[in-house]
Amino acid sequence: MVEKNANEANSEFTVPERLNGERLDRAAAQLATGLSRARLKRAIEGGAVRVNGKRRPKGATVATGDVIAIDTTQVSDADSPAEATPDEPLLVGFEGEGVLVVDKPAGQPTAPLRAGETGALANALVGRYPELAGIGYSAREPGLVHRLDTDTSGLVLVARTKEAFEVLRAALKEDRIEKRYLLLCASADLPDEGSIEFPIANHPKDQRRVYPCIHPRDVMRYAPRPASTFYRVVQRGSPWALVEVTVSRALRHQIRAHFAAIDHPLAGDVLYGGAEIRSLGRHALHASRIAFTGAPGVAKFDVTSPLPPAMASLVTVTADSPDAPEIEQT
Repeated sequence: MVEKNANEANSEFTVPERLNGERLDRAAAQLATGLSRARLKRAIEGGAVRVNGKRRPKGATVATGDVIAIDTTQVSDADSPAEATPDEPLLVGFEGEGVLVVDKPAGQPTAPLRAGETGALANALVGRYPELAGIGYSAREPGLVHRLDTDTSGLVLVARTKEAFEVLRAALKEDRIEKRYLLLCASADLPDEGSIEFPIANHPKDQRRVYPCIHPRDVMRYAPRPASTFYRVVQRGSPWALVEVTVSRALRHQIRAHFAAIDHPLAGDVLYGGAEIRSLGRHALHASRIAFTGAPGVAKFDVTSPLPPAMASLVTVTADSPDAPEIEQT
């Protein structure tokens, strides 16, 4: 197959001679005529585009005869705006100059994947705050400075102006926004505190997962991105430990993959080898705190979110240290 419209779930294109030596993103945009170059750049970065079965950076070049495979189910149509749903519930934890912090429930996507899709946090945001339209990484992500996995609950940062978005995006990149999470994993053999430093790549065989590169040969093979996860045990029970994690800018699935890599996958995280917990119905991860010292046009904030009841019910928590997070039934 050489050139066709990329409407199927998985499309493959053979690089013709005229595109020999072309950049991957440019070649893919010319071959997959139904997808914009901007969308393909994001798809390449997310691992949804492979060359001869392997992930390549968007700046890589292709050669005549190379096979470019695109999983179009993983390519978001970022040019279509999120539809406003004013009646959608939205829990606002902080509202200030240039910024919002909202609390996302487990099971709700942060942003819609396809045109016309509703039910995501982004739909509720633009429904309540229509001025967010046109702010952010794409029209599908109005004001969103970062995302959470669908089954991760907790705090999400939102910029209210284009200027605030640039300030917050830079602060996130420069590790000036503090983010903390609470999780549940097996208590046995877990040190009281520690740091997990394995770099992370897209999984070579499963696009649903990421791959922590533990062995040096994997680092050479997959060109992973650096990732650091710091943790401390807040409370131990049987069999679970409640753990607080500190990260600044987490990669996709970073916390989940890192804990799986040290043989302590999150409770309920069956994708990464965790035990299924029917009463929870998801992986046990909650974005519990986000803080920023402020900047011109962006208010200072320090927002916390209590542990959801479904997670709190799995562990008996006592405040046995002065800085233990407050655990509430909400």
